[in-house]
Amino acid sequence: MANIKSAIKRLKQSVKRNQRNRRIKSHVKSAIKDFHLYLAEQDESKARAAYARVSKIIDQAVSRGVLHKNNGSRKKSRLARKLKQIAG
Repeated sequence: MANIKSAIKRLKQSVKRNQRNRRIKSHVKSAIKDFHLYLAEQDESKARAAYARVSKIIDQAVSRGVLHKNNGSRKKSRLARKLKQIAG
């Protein structure tokens, strides 16, 4: 454990940030799983709705700095490609 006040504060901040980031990453992963379930069911309308939801969640994670901008774009692009495969 740190002895210096600023180090103690930094430790508290890093723990709080870590918990927030893990919660957001988990939220992203859960939304992607739901999207894949609808793809497996070949349900295009639900898959489109799930894609819109996942896209928004990924954008929020990017804006909060949890995911890198390119990482978020790559995830959305891959999901869109899979959606397009069942649609057409």
